[in-house]
Amino acid sequence: MKIAIISGSHRQKSQSLKVAKHIQDTLDTETWLYSLEGNPLPLWDEGVWDGEQKWLDILNPLRAELTTCDALVIITPEWHGQVPAGLKNFFLLFGKNELADKPALIVSISSGIGGSYPVAELRMSSYKNSRICYIPEHVIIREVESVLNQNESDNNERSDPYIRERLNWSLNILKGYANALKQVRDSGVTETDKFNNGM
Repeated sequence: MKIAIISGSHRQKSQSLKVAKHIQDTLDTETWLYSLEGNPLPLWDEGVWDGEQKWLDILNPLRAELTTCDALVIITPEWHGQVPAGLKNFFLLFGKNELADKPALIVSISSGIGGSYPVAELRMSSYKNSRICYIPEHVIIREVESVLNQNESDNNERSDPYIRERLNWSLNILKGYANALKQVRDSGVTETDKFNNGM
């Protein structure tokens, strides 16, 4: 089993990447971590559909990695109550060939007490054509600066153990879904050239 971990923050040295690295260290399976730090993906344009070489050079290596993954962890900060533009752009650039019928766990983070809006936004608008399958569980990490730090003295003694346990529990559920949905993909029932887009 291979799990992709997508860190959705554009910021340098972000809390999203801190959480992503913690999840990578926690998972007892093969992982591929991709960070949107520094906006490595240009904004979508029609060249993606036209197969322009500049886009093939950027996207083909990432497509190859995503295609080999059985599940995803999507980590999103909450910026002004929204998913960052770069993460939304990610879902414009990658679709059913890389993500369809694969389970994903949403991990939303907030420096304050927010974090719920990105969960709703991703569930509402990022699955239609990609056909990514968000599992019922998600994790919201509030006051993220006070948890999952390497220096134990930087961690809140009450919330840090809870977040670690909740993440482990949710990641185990994700792995269960990964095994189950692999059987669905392998069965061939999802393959279609006629219905390429969701409704």
